[in-house]
Amino acid sequence: MGGFLGFTKVDSPVVKRKEPKMTVEVDIKALLESGAHFGHKTSRWHPKMAPYIHSKRQGGHVINLEKTVEALDKALPELTKIAASGKKVLFVGTKKQLKEATKTAAESVNMPYVTVRWVGGTLTNVETVNRQIKKLQDLERRMASGELEARYSKLEVQRYQEEIDLLNERYGGIKDMREQPAAIVVVDAIQDKNAIKEANTLKIPVFAITDTNVDPTSIDYVIPANDDAIKAVELILSYITAALKEGEAKKEA
Repeated sequence: MGGFLGFTKVDSPVVKRKEPKMTVEVDIKALLESGAHFGHKTSRWHPKMAPYIHSKRQGGHVINLEKTVEALDKALPELTKIAASGKKVLFVGTKKQLKEATKTAAESVNMPYVTVRWVGGTLTNVETVNRQIKKLQDLERRMASGELEARYSKLEVQRYQEEIDLLNERYGGIKDMREQPAAIVVVDAIQDKNAIKEANTLKIPVFAITDTNVDPTSIDYVIPANDDAIKAVELILSYITAALKEGEAKKEA
């Protein structure tokens, strides 16, 4: 079954237990060492990020990492709850230098992801997206079974493989997503503003790393940090995946 339109939810019996204290602890020193505090030039700032800015230094803004810790302390328990409920979180990171980090984080917790480019309607036009996912899965099945190789020439099979590769590039990270995600995690709020817009339309909570040049108005959980520093993004993603793993463990329990 392909795409989240085909998903049928079956409620599981709920066993009430005392929930353990959250174990994911955010290290402000590690954030500092990763360069999470470096914002953009003061000329590029967005005034609505003012509450998250500590000071100015050498023509650039310095992000208040105490605010970053507060934001993560607020966001992480919510992500744990989502994972504990068995729902999915969609990771979005199409900025070139952050694609691999986003994909690695999502795959580590078995969550869907988009890292090549955001296809318009990924969330809001699911019928069209599902048709493409179904086509991809059908072609992959026929290729794996040897059906295409048996029926077509080598050149035609090669063209089918190229089509499979293209579809996987666009939809590979979400082809097993059976339902609408319960939240999206965005690593660059400007690069993937269209993903945020679609999530807003569907009232899907948005968790986003938010640099000093971002308008945070449309983001439910603002995580103020440098979205250009790979180490900073990887560190924040590690906190997010730890929270999701904790939720998964609670679900299993």
